[in-house]
Amino acid sequence: MKKIDDMVFKIKADFLKALAHPVRLQIIEYLKNGEASVGKLVQELGVEQSSLSRHLGILRDLGVLEARPEKTNVYYNLHDHDILKVLRPIAELLRKKLRRSEKLLESLGKE
Repeated sequence: MKKIDDMVFKIKADFLKALAHPVRLQIIEYLKNGEASVGKLVQELGVEQSSLSRHLGILRDLGVLEARPEKTNVYYNLHDHDILKVLRPIAELLRKKLRRSEKLLESLGKE
């Protein structure tokens, strides 16, 4: 049973590791409102096309994104919006951490 548990944790860690890049998180956040072409993503995110294509490929291979070619363009969309259910609690945890830090800083200023 230990080997199976180890494999499950490795799969989870690899998935989270693949998400753990600012550009990939920006892509997911941008695409939550619908599909966009690579050109639109380059323009909106301010990332070079070669770098963006690499990140899009990683997210596609991970199963987070799907690609739809149309003539000379490729459009990307979230394959499963449930990925947002993974990212929302992380954002909430970070907000709570920030509020605690702000309270601590306020208390330091009162001394």
